[in-house]
Amino acid sequence: MAPECLQAQDTEAPFSSARIAERIDREIAAGYAKNAIESAPLCSDEEFVRRVYLDLAGRIPCVAERNSFLNDPSPTKRLDCIDRLLASEDYVQNFADTFDSILMGRGPRGKVAERKNLWRPYLENVFRKNRPWNEVAREILLARPESPDQSGAVWYLFERQDDAQAIAEAVAPAFFGIRIDCVQCHDHMNASEILQQHYWGLVAFFNRSKNQKTDAGPRISESAIGGFSEFANIHGTSSPNILTFFAAKTVEETRPEKDAKQEDNEELYLPPLTPNEPRVPKFSRREKFVDEILSGHPMFAKAFVNRVWAMLLGRGIVHPYDQMDSMHDPSHPELLDGLATDFMESGHDIKNLVRGIVASRPYQIDSTRLPGVDNPAWFARSIERALTAEQLARSIQIALHQTAQNDHPLMPDLRERMPDVLPEMIVTDVGDALFLTNNPKMHQVILEASQNDGLVARLASNADPKGSVDELFVAILGRHPDSTEFEAILEFTQGSSSVESPEHSISRWQSAVWAVLTSAEFRFNH
Repeated sequence: MAPECLQAQDTEAPFSSARIAERIDREIAAGYAKNAIESAPLCSDEEFVRRVYLDLAGRIPCVAERNSFLNDPSPTKRLDCIDRLLASEDYVQNFADTFDSILMGRGPRGKVAERKNLWRPYLENVFRKNRPWNEVAREILLARPESPDQSGAVWYLFERQDDAQAIAEAVAPAFFGIRIDCVQCHDHMNASEILQQHYWGLVAFFNRSKNQKTDAGPRISESAIGGFSEFANIHGTSSPNILTFFAAKTVEETRPEKDAKQEDNEELYLPPLTPNEPRVPKFSRREKFVDEILSGHPMFAKAFVNRVWAMLLGRGIVHPYDQMDSMHDPSHPELLDGLATDFMESGHDIKNLVRGIVASRPYQIDSTRLPGVDNPAWFARSIERALTAEQLARSIQIALHQTAQNDHPLMPDLRERMPDVLPEMIVTDVGDALFLTNNPKMHQVILEASQNDGLVARLASNADPKGSVDELFVAILGRHPDSTEFEAILEFTQGSSSVESPEHSISRWQSAVWAVLTSAEFRFNH
């Protein structure tokens, strides 16, 4: 059965993000002029439609979607396509996939399965309703749901099983774009602004929190006492773990006298508002964190903007995107500042930001490597990006004329083989090739495409073998074959005998489909 083509949901007027696109075009063009370089030309419609479907819908377009776009005479068809994809359920699933990995890490299959109950529906709702990112961050880190549709936010802390250090090491890059793993024992060796006290201060904000199972579901309780300790540096000097964090003020808290015993009594807690919810301390460290550290933090908007930029253009304005420190200067500082301001003024509107970036010229140029233009930080060409496991699994299904399913049996295997999302460096090795060659589920999906209206069956039954070769390339790579490719596939699939059994014909087309499907061109967005 042919794949169902994307259906846009009802949506309001197009997102007003022209200012973002104009800012990007202006600042990036200024960089070209400063470095005396030229950029690659705009990509073709054929390249654009594949790229934007992968980035927004998380899959390649089906042939009908591709052809509909290419045949559209409208001068605004690229913006129309962007808006249609942003209004689709495919966008919701794709961004939920990506942010699940960014915020939680891949994790073993069991953990990923557990997230489907609460965390995954919460993330999907974030992108389906286009929730403001600052509100989402607050719900995740405060972890006190005020309605059933916020319950899944608790899972971000709950999955980390009361490990305040693991929580701190996850929160810093995810919400502020910095890594603090290396300052547990000493101040940062190179980025001197990141201090050991920032690590232990962030730990302190969460070290009174504890997982609690209630009738309402998983919750994060918080004690009103405890959590006072000292940390030592490599020289043996000890310091108190006060409530502080990088580029933020210190939250004042009364510390008990050394060895003084604290009593955990009801006077330290607010009256319960809901019977099934954990009690809330009058002085809540988590609440102080979201109110006085997270809210208005100078890195919060920049970190999100830089991450989304990296997702869509192959690297951050600060690269790596989660190391926004003095050792990693932004390639275009005015652009980063301006985009962060635009993001805040829009009400932390995620779709508005995404639309502005995708509508910009730097996003839409091709991947041609011009002589002397070698620095990827100039964004003078489209940077090749490896597909995520989810993008690859869905694209394989679409290419083979199947309906893309998020729970396809191939998906967990690809997640384990390709754990990284937004890797600092793209590395492909022989293991990837062996996986795609030997994985039984990969074989099975090609066998399924040999039946009914699957791609292999269609190619083998076509009375015009030349048409089949062309269809093969259009369905999988979104383009027509060049003369060398055309002749090679035609010769291989037709064999040496003029009369060949249907089984042999199917087998040859299976091999041809497998070869193109596992090619580097298919596995990259470019």
